[in-house]
Amino acid sequence: MKNYLIFGYALIGYLASLVTLTYLILWVYPWDFMKYSVDTPVIPLDLNPFAVDIALLLFFGLQHSLMARTFFKDGLLNALPEAVKAATYALASSLCLVLIFLFWQPVGSGVVWEFHDGVMFWLLTFLYIAGWVIAFIATFIIDHFELFGLHQGYRLLKNLPDPEPVFQVKLFYRYVRHPIQAGTMVGLFATPVMSYTHLLFSAGMGLYILIGLKFEEKSLLRLFGERYRAYMRTTPMLFPFRVFLRR
Repeated sequence: MKNYLIFGYALIGYLASLVTLTYLILWVYPWDFMKYSVDTPVIPLDLNPFAVDIALLLFFGLQHSLMARTFFKDGLLNALPEAVKAATYALASSLCLVLIFLFWQPVGSGVVWEFHDGVMFWLLTFLYIAGWVIAFIATFIIDHFELFGLHQGYRLLKNLPDPEPVFQVKLFYRYVRHPIQAGTMVGLFATPVMSYTHLLFSAGMGLYILIGLKFEEKSLLRLFGERYRAYMRTTPMLFPFRVFLRR
């Protein structure tokens, strides 16, 4: 019975991640059907908008960074099964995104660039779609359901052993080491209407991604050793310009 409850908890964590990430993708683009977006607050606050937004970004970054670290997972959550740890991380991350959706505030009415038709509009829209599609596909290359904690719950339910980590370079990973983050960065910045508010959000999230990758690379080096070090020497971190120029 306990294993069924844990699997249910993992399923809730997975679905929460799916819903909040889908909403995030829609939230950062000026779709006409979206009542609320990065530029349109759900709950206007009578506070300094810049301070509110920075606080939300810091809270998101701290939650992601601290809960992903070994000392947190093997320390505070040491007694819990891996499936519970993964689901708790997914739910906490989803909650942080919900807080951003609810309380994110516009910092001004100015725009960095603005295109409502023409070549630039369609180019930026294409890049926005392509970025998120690449990020989504890349999750399946490394195991989508493991990434969001569902496989851990399923293995516990079926009493299956945890698989050994496998280092493999497929599809997008042949050109960049972190296509999920690369696609996310493109999706965040490629918009036909880049307001100062949107720029603050994208820059904050982009900075978090870059900082997080430094920690992730150290973990991957510890896990795969010289194989990953060689991969780092031949493959760019985020954008494949070096690979294409070499060819």
